Amino acid sequence: MSPEAASPQLAILQFLTSLQSPARILVAISGGSDSTGLLLLLDKAVKAAPHLKISLCAATVDHALRAGSADEAREVAALCASLGIPHTVMIWRGDKPKTGIMAAAREARYGLLATAATHFKADFIVTGHTFDDQRETLQMRGMRTEQVSSGIADAVLFDRRFWILRPLLFSARADIRAFLKERGVPWIDDPSNEDSKYERVRMRRQFSADAGMEKDIGAAWEERLALSSGGAEWLDRHFRLHGGLLGQVMPDGLRQDRAVLDYVLARLAAVFGGQPFAPGRAQMERVLTFATGSGLGRMTAGRVVFDLRRDGLYLARESRGILPLVLRPGEAGVWDGRFYARNGLSTSIVVEAATYAPSFLCLSQESGASKSSGAKDTSRFIGSITAQTRGGWIPVTSTGMRERMRHLPKAAWRRAIAAAPVLSAEGTPLSEESARMVEPTPYFAPFDRFLTRFDFIFANRLSAVFATAPYARLPLRSIDGKTI
Repeated sequence: MSPEAASPQLAILQFLTSLQSPARILVAISGGSDSTGLLLLLDKAVKAAPHLKISLCAATVDHALRAGSADEAREVAALCASLGIPHTVMIWRGDKPKTGIMAAAREARYGLLATAATHFKADFIVTGHTFDDQRETLQMRGMRTEQVSSGIADAVLFDRRFWILRPLLFSARADIRAFLKERGVPWIDDPSNEDSKYERVRMRRQFSADAGMEKDIGAAWEERLALSSGGAEWLDRHFRLHGGLLGQVMPDGLRQDRAVLDYVLARLAAVFGGQPFAPGRAQMERVLTFATGSGLGRMTAGRVVFDLRRDGLYLARESRGILPLVLRPGEAGVWDGRFYARNGLSTSIVVEAATYAPSFLCLSQESGASKSSGAKDTSRFIGSITAQTRGGWIPVTSTGMRERMRHLPKAAWRRAIAAAPVLSAEGTPLSEESARMVEPTPYFAPFDRFLTRFDFIFANRLSAVFATAPYARLPLRSIDGKTI
């Protein structure tokens, strides 16, 4: 897992010795050369080193997008059976989208692999991404930005549950195929790998090797890790969270290193805006110019209102475009990219923004809240909302919270409250007892589905700030020979 070209055999040996043991590995195998090579390399190495206490299982995802995919899955199953490796086929069922099929297939694939990992009681998942994939990704990203990209990560945490590791990320596809040919093992060529309607295929055809690419990737990785670490320290020193809804960057925080400030504000914008990606480069340049300028005021970017005042920069979700989420009994879902909820009731519920919810309008009328209402009135209807949404929230009924509220801008509070989640069933607000069966908890859109190890330190510190559970640690005892 080091950005240096390595033979597939050496890469696998280094990978296995870096693992915490005992370990059970789920190998994602499509039948192509890369994943077939990964399975056989792991099988050979594991059998040669029983003292490592590592076992294998495997899963094939049939996307059901073309004729013949089921037959290919059966061929893979036969290969696994011949090696004595438990295997399952996971089928992507249901209607397929007409646009964005590659992204949708990726989501489905990792979801199905996670299900298979749960079934086999695997500790993590490995995929057969190679250095060829890395170079193609870097070229594609280079077409969109002048910044040095870190490319494909060697480790990604999926859905907060399973780490996806890529032990062959710096091995060449040609070397993997040479290994398979020596053993007389065939592989399946996916026709979509030759379909020029896909950007990756077009990029592959015009690819030209760059001998210094490994060095560039290594530098980019070190830079990302340093930013993540610096961002975590910045959170401790310069960021405050109020009521789980309103973020505050202290004035000193806006005068820190610009690269760190860019990193943290971009990710905080994604978290508060419920977006899986940070705002684009042009938007972030506007945000940084605004946040570090001398004038006070407000601006909106990435669905977040940035409110610059003398006591710092406030961040809250803008109250527009927040759609309701209906959850049937037993269902779970993510509302507005910001809160995860599971309905433990026997009736359907609705999660919607306070500004749109009829129940909230009643609460504000009861409390006499208006544009001129004070912090005491504000705390009354925030208290009614937070009684329903307990996960990770600071109780506003506490003396300390009420005291802090008195010193915060009323307009910023009202803005944050308007975007708060409210729970109801059949048009009636849930009681506190019923709300305990739902308990919305903070959801970090840029991290909770796919979290690269580069952002792990920052994301984990953010979890502490929001009082949510920490992320699962890497199942490694060392990276590049260094103990972690």
